[in-house]
Amino acid sequence: MMLILGLVVFLAVHSIAIVAPAWRDDMAARYGALWQGGYSVVAALGLGLLVMGYGQARAEWGIVYIAPLWARHLTVVGMVAVFPLLLAAYLPGRIQAALKHPMLVAVKLWAVLHLLANGGLADLALFGAFLAWAVVDRISLRRRRPRIVPGLPQSKFNDLIAVVGGLALYALFIFGGHQWLTGLPAVLSRA
Repeated sequence: MMLILGLVVFLAVHSIAIVAPAWRDDMAARYGALWQGGYSVVAALGLGLLVMGYGQARAEWGIVYIAPLWARHLTVVGMVAVFPLLLAAYLPGRIQAALKHPMLVAVKLWAVLHLLANGGLADLALFGAFLAWAVVDRISLRRRRPRIVPGLPQSKFNDLIAVVGGLALYALFIFGGHQWLTGLPAVLSRA
């Protein structure tokens, strides 16, 4: 249940702009850093519950399907793009201009790749929930007023920074970060 609670808390706080954009903007304008701080604390709490709950749920919940070996390889290769896309959300450049919302593209790609490689019920809950949220958020952006996302100023080097920094983050995850965060190695061997 900790996984479900973590998903609800984390995705609910990230869905305020989807379901109540005017209220969210009003609260952010009225309370400023206090709103941002409270938002961050609730999101961090949800993320903590989600990570701990995922570890427990993987051990307790059943397997729905066994992913083929090629899907695991595809996930490892496909994840190369995810980290640069995450950074591009905060580094205005050609990547951000072309994709409009590179963070949501990154979340969708991360979720789809992990759904391909993992067939446990906990995996379906976690990655399926994030995929659904990212799709709904992207659709809702069409009816919302654009908001300025904090980030670095426009620069011709931002795409390079996003790619190089993203590849460095990817390497950190491949060589221990994924294991540290999830308890599972990024590259699983067939045993």
